[in-house]
Amino acid sequence: MLRGLLALVVAAVAAFVLGAIVPRPLFATDDTATTRQVLLVANAIHTDIAFPADPDILARFGFLAEDGLPLDAPELAWLVVGWGGRAFYLETPTWADLKPGPAAKALTLDRAVIHAALGGEIALPAEGVVVLEVGEREMTAMIDEVLATLVSDAAGRPDVIEGAGYGEFDRFYEARGWFNVLVGCNLWTSRVLREGGFRTGWWNPLPVSLLWSVSTHNAAASNP
Repeated sequence: MLRGLLALVVAAVAAFVLGAIVPRPLFATDDTATTRQVLLVANAIHTDIAFPADPDILARFGFLAEDGLPLDAPELAWLVVGWGGRAFYLETPTWADLKPGPAAKALTLDRAVIHAALGGEIALPAEGVVVLEVGEREMTAMIDEVLATLVSDAAGRPDVIEGAGYGEFDRFYEARGWFNVLVGCNLWTSRVLREGGFRTGWWNPLPVSLLWSVSTHNAAASNP
């Protein structure tokens, strides 16, 4: 039994390491002209993507204004989006709010949501932030992937979760997919980044491996 447990631990460690080392896709594509920046933002367990609050990008997320977010605020600099498990995401704004029920769902299976938040200037360099240089086509592809994850309501617009949010500058929306600890938020982030032409590790369940793989496998990424 002890041998079996040890073998399981070794296999898990090997999968984690190889998941970061082996890039996806395996071979880099031709470099494209980079004209803009997005940010990969991470904490200990979760990653978000921050898009610049430029007029063309805010227009793509115009539904946020319809749901009460002030997209015309002069201090708005970044639009931050992430994907995660419904119960854990909605009910755990801080670690102090952690409850057994949402944690259990995160470890098993839960419906998914998209979180969108408005952010001000981010002083760079910053810990846990990777700066990504992108071209116009790649930026469009990343936003397309984010928007394709949203579930529409009966009126055909993103299905906002009424009354959900951490404050006045964020909203939650129903999203496609199912969440668990092995197929979680960081794999969704990886998929969006790959749509933008970036290489990620093959399997990055934790932010530390995703940040390392993105910084290692992409010339257009910097961790200031």
